[in-house]
Amino acid sequence: MKKRFYSSILIVVVLALLFVLKVYVSEYFFDAFFGVLACYAGFEMSKLLSKTGRYNFLYVATFFPTLILTANLVGLTYVGSTGDIYTILWTILVDVGLMAVVFLGTYLFGFLRRKEVLHEMTVRGITGMSVNKFGLIKAFNTLITFVYPVFLFLFFIFINHFNILPLGKMEEAKSDVSTFILLTTFLIPMFTDTFAYLMGSLIGGKKLCPKVSPNKTISGSVGGILWCLLLSACVYLIFGCISSYETLMSVFPIWAYLIIVLLGSVIAQSGDLFESVIKRKAGVSDSGKFLPGHGGLLDRVDSHIFMAPYILLAFWIALL
Repeated sequence: MKKRFYSSILIVVVLALLFVLKVYVSEYFFDAFFGVLACYAGFEMSKLLSKTGRYNFLYVATFFPTLILTANLVGLTYVGSTGDIYTILWTILVDVGLMAVVFLGTYLFGFLRRKEVLHEMTVRGITGMSVNKFGLIKAFNTLITFVYPVFLFLFFIFINHFNILPLGKMEEAKSDVSTFILLTTFLIPMFTDTFAYLMGSLIGGKKLCPKVSPNKTISGSVGGILWCLLLSACVYLIFGCISSYETLMSVFPIWAYLIIVLLGSVIAQSGDLFESVIKRKAGVSDSGKFLPGHGGLLDRVDSHIFMAPYILLAFWIALL
């Protein structure tokens, strides 16, 4: 428990420092941060898949996020210089194209190095399967790590640069909208997870999904959502008291914000359960040992992985 507490303090301090750097120095500090997290998340996911018998290319899964990160930053740079909002959609298509190209590349790598693949099959005790089929399955398993967590998690890059998106209502809001949205993306899972744990421990009751995560309760889930709504409303009101955000709040009412938070809280819990399914199939309780007392990195960002694309889309629609 003491390790968990100290690790939590460290997480808060690092995030606070990054927000200060974002506001007063450059947004690219967060980009680098997200890039490093995505690489390590890909590494952990590769390890988890291997434990379930879905063997893959570890190094490709670990370093592929740098390609997605580069593509996203190039696309955002073009949006900033031209104001063409559809470049974001083209960038996402480029991301999908990169996943397809690297998938084919990993398959061809195995196809051309058949002796090494055959040796790996012998070591792993895999029989009744051709070398080509094993190579194809291994490439496909690597592709899984590209989609989850890397592709979804790196939507944080678009949120971090939300200010450059040419949206109707946002043109009237002169504040740093991306800071408000990025903070919301972090706080929803943090509020939900923290108070789901506290309320579940205090109230107990019927289990939410005992076969997937036996410690989670319905009371904790509902309590996490309610507290998340209450605390998020407080965050909204605090930002509303800051003069540079008054215009944003005038075009973005609190009821719209709380609807986004409500759905986000549900999605955050769904992301947590999804990761629990993967860990259960892998036969482990933690995705790794990245954070003392917390487990692996995926244990900390599982609620954020599906949140990032959802928040981007939700705020994009709300501010059109």
